[in-house]
Amino acid sequence: MNIPQSELPRILIIGAGFACVHLAKCLANKPVQVVLIDKHNYHTFQPLLYQVSSAGLEPDSIAYPIRKIIKNHKHSFFRLAEVKGIQADTQIVSTNIGDISYDYLVIATGTKTNFFGNKTVEQHSMPMKKVPQALDIRSLILQNFEKATITKSKEERKALLNFVIVGGGPTGVELSGAIAEIKKHILPRDYHDLNSSDMNIHLLEGNDRVLPTMSANASEKSELFLKKIGVEVHVSTFVTNYDGSVVSTNSDLELQTQTLVWAAGVTGDIVEGLKPESIVKRANRYKVNRYNQIEGYDNIYAIGDIALMATESFPKGHPQVAQPAIQQGKLLGRNLLRMLNGKPLKPFTYNDKGSMATIGRNKAVVDLDNFKFSGFFAWFIWMFIHLMAMVGYRNRVIVFINWAYSYINFDKAARLIIRPFKAK
Repeated sequence: MNIPQSELPRILIIGAGFACVHLAKCLANKPVQVVLIDKHNYHTFQPLLYQVSSAGLEPDSIAYPIRKIIKNHKHSFFRLAEVKGIQADTQIVSTNIGDISYDYLVIATGTKTNFFGNKTVEQHSMPMKKVPQALDIRSLILQNFEKATITKSKEERKALLNFVIVGGGPTGVELSGAIAEIKKHILPRDYHDLNSSDMNIHLLEGNDRVLPTMSANASEKSELFLKKIGVEVHVSTFVTNYDGSVVSTNSDLELQTQTLVWAAGVTGDIVEGLKPESIVKRANRYKVNRYNQIEGYDNIYAIGDIALMATESFPKGHPQVAQPAIQQGKLLGRNLLRMLNGKPLKPFTYNDKGSMATIGRNKAVVDLDNFKFSGFFAWFIWMFIHLMAMVGYRNRVIVFINWAYSYINFDKAARLIIRPFKAK
C-alpha cells in the first residue's frame, strides 16, 4: 500500500461514514499515524440520498472527498481499497490492493440493504444506500416518464407511473413525499401529454404505523401529511414477492409497477476474519463494550451502525442513525489518545438529541425528549439541522441554494438522465 513507515502507533480505520470522519478529525495532527480505507473516495451524507433519487440535488452536493477531509492532517493517509478480511492474530488487514498492518483497528463499515432472504425482491427492486443507487433511481423515474409518453398500452402506462416504496421509516417516508411533489409540481409542467392522475405513489410498511421508531404523534401526523399530498399508505403490509412487474403482499393488495424502491431494513456489513462469538447474528453487528472494543479483542474497535453496544437504555443497541455514530467516533478518538497517554478511558453514553423526518414542502415531524411538534417549524428545524451536519462549506452552500431555488420555483432542477438505468 506504500504507507510510510513510522514510529507512531498506526490506527487503521475501515470506512468513511459519519463515525470515521469525526474519529479522523479527533486524531488530526496527534502523535499517531492514521490510515483510512474505503472503497469510495468520498464521504456520503446519507440522510439526503433520497433528494438525489428524486432529482432535488446533484450527487456532488451530498458527497465530499475523503482526501479533502484529511488534507491538513500530516500523519493521515487514505487508500482507495476494498477490504477482504482481517487476520487478528498477526494484526493484518487484507485488501484488493495489498495487506496492511495495524496497532489499533477501527471497523466502521456501516450497513447494507437487508432483503430478508427474498432473492426475487433483491434482484428486481431498487435499494438506496449509496450515491450510484440513488442515481439509478433518479434515472429510472425519469425513464419511466419518457416511456409513459410513447406507450399506447394503458396497462403499461399505469405500471410505469406506479411507484412503490417499501419501508415506512424516515427514508421511505421522505422519498414518498419527494416523489409526490414531482407528481404535483413537475409532471404537469414537463409532461403535458401525461395525466398526473395516472401517477400513483404507494408506501408499504410492515408495522401498524409509519415511522414506528418515533412517537405515535409523529406517526399520525406523518401519515396525515402523506395522504394529503397523494401518497397511498398501506400499513401492516409485507411484500412477499416482486418479479419486476407485480408486487405481491401478505394481504389481497397487488400492485403493477416498474419501480419498487426497497427501504425496508438494513443489516451490518461485516468484515470476515473475527471470531464468530464477537458478532450478534440477528443484527449482523459486532458486540462491543462501553468503550467500543469488540468482544474478545483489546485493540480492535467498532463504531457506528456496525457496533452493537447493549446498555440499560438500549438493550438491542443504539439506533443506526448519524448521531450515535458521530458521538462514538468523537469519544473513541479521545479514548485512543487517553490510552496512549496512560489515562483511564471514558465509557460511552449516548446523548439522544431526538429524531425527525420530513414529508415534503413545509411538512415535517420532530420528536424531542419533552417536546413533539410538526408542520412548518419542524420542517425548518429539519432543514437547519441537516444543513449544519453536512461536511464541507461548499456542500452546505450548494444545498441551501438548491433548496431555496426549489422552494421559490416549485422545481427540482436535477432532472437529468446522465447514466441510463438498465435492469439486471
